[in-house]
Amino acid sequence: MSKAAISTALLAGVITSALSTLAAAGPLTKAEADAAVAAHKEKCFGVALKGQNDCAAGPGTTCQGTSTKDFQGNAWKFVQGGTCVSLQLPGDRKGSLKPLTRDM
Repeated sequence: MSKAAISTALLAGVITSALSTLAAAGPLTKAEADAAVAAHKEKCFGVALKGQNDCAAGPGTTCQGTSTKDFQGNAWKFVQGGTCVSLQLPGDRKGSLKPLTRDM
């Protein structure tokens, strides 16, 4: 396996671990955010399930894992870059690259 392939596999593993582990409602670290950006992820508002947002869930929440409703408009989750606005959600809703006022 080439050095580039190993580095890519390692980065993918680190990102998967970072994004799947909710750190006691703490904010994403700069390293976690940088790793997501490096993996071509984008912030997508209104797609996270209750308690599964990645950060910045708006008023009434503190950060990671603190959204109070499914598809809360002001809560975001990292998704594969370029896919956010095409994500199909229940009730004919879609993801957004900007905070939404729905499902608050």
